[in-house]
Amino acid sequence: MKPSERGARGGVRVGPSARRDLDDAIDYLRGESPELALRFARQVAASAAAVARFPGMCARTSLGSRLADVRRWTVHGFPAYVIFYRPIEDGIEVVRVLHGARDIEALFEADE
Repeated sequence: MKPSERGARGGVRVGPSARRDLDDAIDYLRGESPELALRFARQVAASAAAVARFPGMCARTSLGSRLADVRRWTVHGFPAYVIFYRPIEDGIEVVRVLHGARDIEALFEADE
């Protein structure tokens, strides 16, 4: 996924925090196995593209009223990782991609 990647309907835009999250996760997984890191990157892209086709189908987060429009979806094949996104006119904007064991609320607060 590229930050500028957007389509007519079902496009995916990746925000700067999500880009850093992806870079960090890929670097970490590359230490385990280069193949694992590549598979993760592909699965994040595929999962985000699937969600972008039907952005309203996913559960809203429980991160408070300021993030009421943020939804979540698990990365296929990597159930510990969660894509946090906002529906936009032509698809989704990925705002974070985080491991579920992290302090998610604190990480969102740090973005503000």
